[in-house]
Amino acid sequence: MYKSKTPEEAVKIIKSNDRVYLQAAAAAPQTLIKAMSDRHEELKNVEVCQLHTEGPAPYADPALRDSFHVNSFFIGANIRHTFAAGNGSYTPVFLSELPLLFKRNIIQLDVAMIQVSPPDKHGYCSLGVTVAATLAAIDNAKHVIAQVNPNMPRTHGDGIIHISELDTFVEVNDPIPEVVPKTPNEVEQKIGDLIAELIEDESTLQLGIGSIPNAVLSRLGNHKNLGLHTEMFSDGVIDLILDDVINGNYKGVNPGRALATFLMGSKRLYEYVDDNPFIEMREADYVNDVGLIMQNPKMVAINSAIELDVTGQVCADSIGMRLYSGVGGQMDFIRGASLSEGGKAIIALPSVTKKGVSRIVPFLKQGAGVVTTRSHVHFVVTEYGVANLFGKTIKQRVKALSEIAHPDHREDISRSYFDKMH
Repeated sequence: MYKSKTPEEAVKIIKSNDRVYLQAAAAAPQTLIKAMSDRHEELKNVEVCQLHTEGPAPYADPALRDSFHVNSFFIGANIRHTFAAGNGSYTPVFLSELPLLFKRNIIQLDVAMIQVSPPDKHGYCSLGVTVAATLAAIDNAKHVIAQVNPNMPRTHGDGIIHISELDTFVEVNDPIPEVVPKTPNEVEQKIGDLIAELIEDESTLQLGIGSIPNAVLSRLGNHKNLGLHTEMFSDGVIDLILDDVINGNYKGVNPGRALATFLMGSKRLYEYVDDNPFIEMREADYVNDVGLIMQNPKMVAINSAIELDVTGQVCADSIGMRLYSGVGGQMDFIRGASLSEGGKAIIALPSVTKKGVSRIVPFLKQGAGVVTTRSHVHFVVTEYGVANLFGKTIKQRVKALSEIAHPDHREDISRSYFDKMH
């Protein structure tokens, strides 16, 4: 009844001036992406909309600027160069609100390119490792092209679609990109220790991928009855789930399930989540809904920053004016955890960059994007300690943040701020 096409045939539906959405993260449909990019001589002014994607992004080559323009809702390393080159744009948006851009037709899509598991005996495929805004894109797009991949895990939750919802599909056997976090260094391990001490039994966790989240997870083996309600997770949670440390029994939302909207990790993670009812993948406007996040008692949100000023303003999406990542779900979870009964909203960062530059600063760089305002920030953690800013005056904040800055910079940070004030 349903007949597959070659990638080259499938992408012929894309026309000049179309707007194309790509499924995010490790689910980016690389075979279709390559086939679309190979048509660059036939296409003009195609807008490619995306969150962060794993794998190559050949359409983002500045040499193809006449054919493709990138519109990114969260910036990954594979397209970061487009902003300086002029063939890319950044749309700041909370991940919780990204589906609304499609649902309300603020951004109208011509084509959605996705990747799914093979259909089951009833004809249902799974969006696998990334739901996020994919369902809203599918509903909004005039044409849906899918690559059907036996390597895509079949995950439970929102991301189940019938093969009849696919206008065109291509059969592939591509590996799902693996993302293996580096081993935490000494500084990251100290930060992990301090955060683990803030986490009580029966807490629900939000944390992402990277060395600091891994350091935290490695310290939680003796905790009891933790939950997971997080934008994304990686391998670090698997052993804690298997050891019944993470069981979700005390969550306020979807108790007894681990909740996420996308996943990235190793093959072990993809095999673990495959057909696993404990893992529930839901849309971003559900997982990142502040009103739902706050219903989890003792909600702990752990997020990072590029730099932080001494009043508590968090820059997390740019280095000065140079766009680097995105708003993502930081504010969604900071706010949700702050409003949770017994919750803790945490910004964690090493005190200095690899070059020794302080990341706690008197003033943010010119053009820096404030992702989280100073009135939202509660806990800040560096390897030198924990500062709780909630209820603190500006003067008290400067003192508290100076005290957890690197010792080489403490005096300068405090003095520079107060000198400018007067």
